Amino acid sequence: MTRELVFLLEERSAEALLESLLPRILDARIVPRLIPFEGKQDLEKKIVRRIRGYQNPDARFIVVRDQDSHQDCIALKQRLLALCAQTGKPAACLVRIACTELETFYLADLAAVETALCIPGIAKQQGSRKFRSPDHLGSPSRELGTLTRGQYQKVAGSREIGKHLDLGNTRSPSFRNLIGGVRRMEAALLA
Repeated sequence: MTRELVFLLEERSAEALLESLLPRILDARIVPRLIPFEGKQDLEKKIVRRIRGYQNPDARFIVVRDQDSHQDCIALKQRLLALCAQTGKPAACLVRIACTELETFYLADLAAVETALCIPGIAKQQGSRKFRSPDHLGSPSRELGTLTRGQYQKVAGSREIGKHLDLGNTRSPSFRNLIGGVRRMEAALLA
């Protein structure tokens, strides 16, 4: 049996992040599969078919999507869970929402951003009010672009920053929930 943990992702930047982050989390016996989609609508339109048609019956699935500032996080998660239920494999699925965007994870760990992008002095700003609890920022991607003076690029930046993110960081509850969810699904596969 191949122990597969399949990630259904909203976009390529999430794929880039997980490519560099997962080797630091997962047991070597787990095979991660990353399936990026072309945005939110594409993910939601194809999620049922992708999970239902997946060939490994023992695979576990984690759906990762941005909340975006205009959406109710709980309603969004319920909608995605309902799609997972339509697959006939709801127990094999987990939904994780990045509140409000993936860049929130990076703003919660400015030391990782400083190291990854070689921009001295950014980590000192972690103590400022807005970066202590970045899940509440309206546009984390814009904040990160401003903070890095345009050096952050969505895919390449995600790949580099993922190598340095502190797995125990609690400033972003959505990051903490993602890491915890990955570890729970890993434990289920190894049981």
